[in-house]
Amino acid sequence: MAFPFPFPLLFLVTIILPFPSLVHSKLSLGYYQKTCPDFEKIIRETVTNKQITSPVTAAGTLRLFFHDCMVDGCDASVLISSNSFNQAEREAEINHSLSGDAFDVVVHAKTNLELACPGIVSCSDILAQATRDLVVMVGGPFYNVRLGRKDGMISKAGNVEGNLPTVNFTMDKLIDYFVERGFTVQELVALSGGHTIGFSHCKEFTDRLFHHSPTSPTDPDIYPKFAEKLKTMCANYEKDTAMSAFNDVITPGKFDNMFYQNLPRGLGLLATDNALDKDPRTKPFVDLYAVNQTAFFHDFGRAMEKLSVHGVKTGRKGEVRRRCDLFNSINT
Repeated sequence: MAFPFPFPLLFLVTIILPFPSLVHSKLSLGYYQKTCPDFEKIIRETVTNKQITSPVTAAGTLRLFFHDCMVDGCDASVLISSNSFNQAEREAEINHSLSGDAFDVVVHAKTNLELACPGIVSCSDILAQATRDLVVMVGGPFYNVRLGRKDGMISKAGNVEGNLPTVNFTMDKLIDYFVERGFTVQELVALSGGHTIGFSHCKEFTDRLFHHSPTSPTDPDIYPKFAEKLKTMCANYEKDTAMSAFNDVITPGKFDNMFYQNLPRGLGLLATDNALDKDPRTKPFVDLYAVNQTAFFHDFGRAMEKLSVHGVKTGRKGEVRRRCDLFNSINT
């Protein structure tokens, strides 16, 4: 419907546009300065101890944070356990492979914070802060985390499908996915750089090894010797579902720009990662980050700041859970 005068349109723009910033303005860097002054210290000590004990914690927590934020916003809904009344997000098939260590570090941090300042710190803030601190701990960039999120009061497995990207997404579909959620193509490529740490299970990339096409079972984009090692390692992937490979085979435990350097060498593991180096919309950013780690760190940090406020709840739209895996009231 076209308005005969510009005023109504201008009025709508004036009314609609401020809402996201109003929500974000309720978040602040020093949110717990008075109510829980040791918040940052407790998080930092908890994640340090966990990462030293289990070096895969950083990658697992980064993935857990992304899976939380992209389904109904950064509200710790992915942490909720299912019960007889509700199948929670973590029951969705794509979430079955989320890291136990990632859930664990949030639980430990929550326990420590409840002892210091009971009922004050939300699980969603814990997850956001822990993710940043773990990224920094393995060599990644520091970025600001604004605090004051409330924990969501809904967590349903049915909300997950269609709200998380999968490895069989075409580049068109992947770009559309991010753009629909307010992220640019450059931010998509920067966030993909999180694959510089962590691993993927064989089932996520075996189509590239065994079922690429009728004429070429193995994707010719994969470096041949790398493909052979992967095929040997993943030969029994259907029976041994835990088999996995590092996303970055050169520096798997270090947050750096090696992920982007690997792609043109045929060392990209996932089909969607490999496609980043092929598509003219994404390749310029891959090329940039491959030679300029400073640019990657800057853009990754900015993209994470944006991701961390995606769909956040504040005020009465959420709660501060007493336990991160349970709603405060079973009625919710």
